Amino acid sequence: MSTDNPNNITSGGAAEAVEAAPVAPAPEAENPSTATDVTATDADNGETFSDEDFGSILAQHEQSHSDISEGEVVKGTVVKITNQDVIINVGFKSEGIVKINEFKDGDQVTVQPGDVVDVLVKQLENNDGYVELSRADAVRMQTWDLIEKAAREGTTVIGRVSDRIKGGLRVDIGGIQAFLPGSQVDVRPVRNLDAFRNKDMEFLVLKVNKKRSNIVLSRKALLEAQNEKEKASTLKNLEEGIIIEGQVKNITEYGIFIDLGGLDGLLHITDMSWGRIQNPSELFKVGDNIQVKVLKFDRDRERVSLGYKQLVPDPWATVNERFAISTRVSGKVVSLTDYGAFLELEPGVEGLVHVSEMSWSKRVKHPSKMLNVGQDIEAVVLEVDPNNRRISLGMKQIESNPWDTLLERYAIGTRVKGKVRNLTDFGAFVEIEEGIDGLVHVSDISWTKRIKHPSEALKKNQEVEAIITAIDTENRRLSLSIKDLEPNAWDRFFDEKKLGDVITGKISRFANFGAFVEIEDGIEGLCHVSELSENHVDKPEDAVQIGQTMQFKILKMDPDAKKIGLSVRAVGKDEPIIDVRSYTSSDSGMASLGEIADFNRPDE
Repeated sequence: MSTDNPNNITSGGAAEAVEAAPVAPAPEAENPSTATDVTATDADNGETFSDEDFGSILAQHEQSHSDISEGEVVKGTVVKITNQDVIINVGFKSEGIVKINEFKDGDQVTVQPGDVVDVLVKQLENNDGYVELSRADAVRMQTWDLIEKAAREGTTVIGRVSDRIKGGLRVDIGGIQAFLPGSQVDVRPVRNLDAFRNKDMEFLVLKVNKKRSNIVLSRKALLEAQNEKEKASTLKNLEEGIIIEGQVKNITEYGIFIDLGGLDGLLHITDMSWGRIQNPSELFKVGDNIQVKVLKFDRDRERVSLGYKQLVPDPWATVNERFAISTRVSGKVVSLTDYGAFLELEPGVEGLVHVSEMSWSKRVKHPSKMLNVGQDIEAVVLEVDPNNRRISLGMKQIESNPWDTLLERYAIGTRVKGKVRNLTDFGAFVEIEEGIDGLVHVSDISWTKRIKHPSEALKKNQEVEAIITAIDTENRRLSLSIKDLEPNAWDRFFDEKKLGDVITGKISRFANFGAFVEIEDGIEGLCHVSELSENHVDKPEDAVQIGQTMQFKILKMDPDAKKIGLSVRAVGKDEPIIDVRSYTSSDSGMASLGEIADFNRPDE
């Protein structure tokens, strides 16, 4: 069809008209001159037509194309596609035109010549002689009709969620914007509306006002209607013990809700696996289709308890067959507690290594000092209790007990080296080999120094030597002595000195009954106040001073009590002057009857 002049009919069109309505030969004209005026000749086939016949044909052609009108949606065939427009034949005397953008999806043109499409007639003839058409308006009008029909008849429409807006979601239905309130999105409250973006879904139309372009949708009402139908079917077939398939609908910390078909069931976290699970999301995600077993079903309350682990045999039922006592096993540390470490021996089976079973000798305060979660270790099965689902394991049993062979390696009096591992108020623990600690009591650090705390003489990690003084393998105790590395200073003194010997000493401290004299490092004697001077002295500080070095005569020696009695006034005299009323070793300054008797008894 030519578009240069919309009023012209193409030769093809005329031929069709002639073929449809053949014209009989015209009678001879009475006046030849007038015949020329009223006839026309077809140059191609030599046929002639009168003006009357031509006008009739034209009228018929125009009448056949007068069925379309402006504002009407009609069907048309794509004839041609240009860079700007799509040319469409709608059966009118001239062709129609649609902007190409209305047929684009992104950069792609969605039609090709020969396609039949719906278009809206906007103008029968524009300035260029074309019928002005709109594809978008046609779709929009049809969509409105579809929406209004759905609202009247209760049928559904399909739309795509385009955006989240205040109070709900915006939904695109064929280019028309509708509103989906948040309360109408699902049968359950939805926390994350953004998850519905760009999803195509089905809706019921709750309200429509074309003049105000107001459309309100509901997905909840549709789901409720569907759920009621599905629930009736599910309730009819549901019973305890059956295996049923469902879809994970929601995940919580304590379990997941599964849609069984209009009815939700709860799969508790304890029924998900025979093994340890921290969170249900470790196994499942929303949308998963899984099979579950119906454990409990309350038809009246419509409550269903489901199980997943029950689909496979309980591994604890045959645990005795796989983990016999004394068997060496491997496992992964899955949890650490104050009292021990749990090892996963196989899916669903865990054993406990108590903190006391981790080392033969080390005092393990917390399992984290030796193990880490995720670590693979070996252990020995100590006890199996299938009824209570407990397996006791031991790590230290992997190696021999070093205390059992301790007497083969050490004897009392053996000189050993070790590292100070720990300091306490009562002594220092020294590790003499891996797993074997010995205790140096605070009283066994020095013969002479008065040590109140081991830290005064030792430091942690310090290398020291000691003498083994006691071995108790049954109670796993080893006693050490550092002071025994040197001879006993007191024994040496009593061996070398005797009563009446004159020695040199230094006043070290005062008591109300006398003065203590440092004879040598760590050895002290007592000079009673009555023995400090020839003259009567009430207080020792009246006769001597701290730090003063003097000579003393030994008046008394008591090796068992490690006591030495001294005198200043007896120095230089042949016989010691003993005043039993004035000498005593007690803090009270009074001599006991035993002490008086000792002084009066002659030397044997």
